[in-house]
Amino acid sequence: MRKAPIRVLLASVALLVASCSGAAGGGGGGGSEPGAAPAKDANLTLVVYSKFTDREEKAVTAALQSFTKKYPNIKIDHKGNQDDDKLTQSIQSGSAPDVAISFFSDNLGNWCLSGAFQDMKPYIDRDKTDLSVIPKQVLDYTQYNGKQCSLPFLADVYGFYYNKDLLAQAGYNAPPKTTAELLEYTKKITKFAADGSIEVAGFIPSMPFYANEAQIWAPMTGAKYMNGPDGKSNMAGSPEWKELFEFQKQLVDFYGKDKLERFKAGLGDQYSPDNAFHKGKLAMMLDGEYRNAFIADTAPNLNYGTAPVPVSPSRTASYGGGYSTGTIIGIPKGVKNPGASWELIKHVTFDTDTLVELSNQIKNLPSTTESLKSPNLKVNDQFKTFLDMYGSGKLQSNPATPVNAAAIKAANDFASRWVAGQEPDLAAGLAKVDAQINDELAQKLGK
Repeated sequence: MRKAPIRVLLASVALLVASCSGAAGGGGGGGSEPGAAPAKDANLTLVVYSKFTDREEKAVTAALQSFTKKYPNIKIDHKGNQDDDKLTQSIQSGSAPDVAISFFSDNLGNWCLSGAFQDMKPYIDRDKTDLSVIPKQVLDYTQYNGKQCSLPFLADVYGFYYNKDLLAQAGYNAPPKTTAELLEYTKKITKFAADGSIEVAGFIPSMPFYANEAQIWAPMTGAKYMNGPDGKSNMAGSPEWKELFEFQKQLVDFYGKDKLERFKAGLGDQYSPDNAFHKGKLAMMLDGEYRNAFIADTAPNLNYGTAPVPVSPSRTASYGGGYSTGTIIGIPKGVKNPGASWELIKHVTFDTDTLVELSNQIKNLPSTTESLKSPNLKVNDQFKTFLDMYGSGKLQSNPATPVNAAAIKAANDFASRWVAGQEPDLAAGLAKVDAQINDELAQKLGK
């Protein structure tokens, strides 16, 4: 999976905070001076942890190994399928990898706060590294409270995928642009069997399911985390969150929650060839730009299109955007050769040829302005949608806080209870979510 399970991530972060204290510096985590760059003929091995698997793992390994053009005697040992839980355990045991790659940028606030990821600002300042080549919306989710504890390793934008054939059968030749249209399309496209069971779903509203998570849906209505006047959670006071969950319930009520659950139980996994969208069992969905590569690999004959995320009818001026996040890369606490770790990170995050080639392979968005403009970047119509969204100025991402993972889990858990009828009062339920998130925030900050 490209995104680690939230419950696992929360457990990982709790362990990290308990095991790390203070800001980890450059010299292996013990000081504030940056580690020296390795000699050109340095003979050592750098271990890299990531969650990439299969086709993507091979592409990332190739990108990392391009570092040997500059340091021919440095070997790269890329270990894929290493989630944040395994990374946590390695830091706790004193055997952290030299470089860590994570899919889950919402853990960064905690990692910076605890010192589990080293602040790379001393290296950036020493080498006069120009961070202005990274788009602001990407740079924002790689830093916390003045600490640059990570850098982007390509970026993700979440947009809208639709099956052109299924839409055409229902009389549509373009994707929905508003949530009202999405509800209308869903009702018309969905196919029921004679016994009332769902055969083809227009759009599945369950959270979490595939890429359906509250933060990825949030741009539909402009809902934002930690948006209270005091920097705390204020979902109960947000008309945008209320509208989002009311829209979700409208969709669930159309299907019937029991029918929807039975249908979902028979669908393939998100990152398998049996993905419901690949198989024509799901007509429309939200997903990241990387889905294009999965479709090309396992469902090359699928007739599909991509578009920005539908928005509330009252927010049509915001159409063209969506949710933005990305893979992050950093130096864990306690590594033996932090200067070498930094050189590898600097290479794979700023070298245009490396970024472009990796983007072409796994269809993530390049994370520097030069790589975005490269003539070598392969762009088809479906991928261009995400490039356009990326440059639209209308993207939305989560703020960097120590409780992002907890906030996301709390919102998704509420969404499940809400559509199951276990939270009959929306405002009261959201107030409980706020209290849960704000208690977590107080504990993290010691207030």
